[in-house]
Amino acid sequence: MPLLRAEEVTVTFGGHRALDGASMSAEAGRVTGLIGPNGAGKSTLFDVICGLRRPRTGRVLLDGHDVTTQGPGRRARHGMARTFQQLELFGRLSVRDNLLVAVELGPDRLQAARRADTVLERLGMTHLADHGADELPTGLARMVEVGRALLIRPRVLLLDEPAAGQDAEETERFAALLRSVADEGTAVLLVEHDMGLVMNVCDEVYVLDLGTVLAQGPPEHIRQDETVLAAYLGEPQP
Repeated sequence: MPLLRAEEVTVTFGGHRALDGASMSAEAGRVTGLIGPNGAGKSTLFDVICGLRRPRTGRVLLDGHDVTTQGPGRRARHGMARTFQQLELFGRLSVRDNLLVAVELGPDRLQAARRADTVLERLGMTHLADHGADELPTGLARMVEVGRALLIRPRVLLLDEPAAGQDAEETERFAALLRSVADEGTAVLLVEHDMGLVMNVCDEVYVLDLGTVLAQGPPEHIRQDETVLAAYLGEPQP
């Protein structure tokens, strides 16, 4: 059974259907990619999955339990964490304190601080722990967001364009991080426009177009799907 399942999700904005019966799954220990052109509905589907938006129809299952009516807070307590397409950092706080925001209301701040230092070491950012978040370039700032999500030890990790602003070396390190997080048993769900990253790190890829799932399968299948090539990746070669 998938750890996360979105079933037949429909979301409307006025007369526009942002999602039209979209379904997808994410399994523990695997990286699942969600790709598609701008406006395809990827971030809207993330909003539904994490509880920021209620679907018109459809449901979200977490470990087999229907969480469709639960808000983001309850889903987070069940082990769901997310980053956003638009950076959501506290610029005047240090890098370490930006991570600690994730557990600010927790009972043991000392333990959380130790956990934050462990996460920063994992990200290769220990030397930046006391720097202000507003001092960081975009690629590193996005890694701080990822670190904040990792601080709660998520069972499901949703990442919305986390590689934006990264150079080639940073993207390579990030790919290794995603694989290591998945290898620990986390279900990683990745929205990303960097097709090299998606095709190299994902076990399964869903292609969303105009609010519907156009195709799904392993990367090697998606690379050769003529419908996907025509709609998103470019016209197939003759």
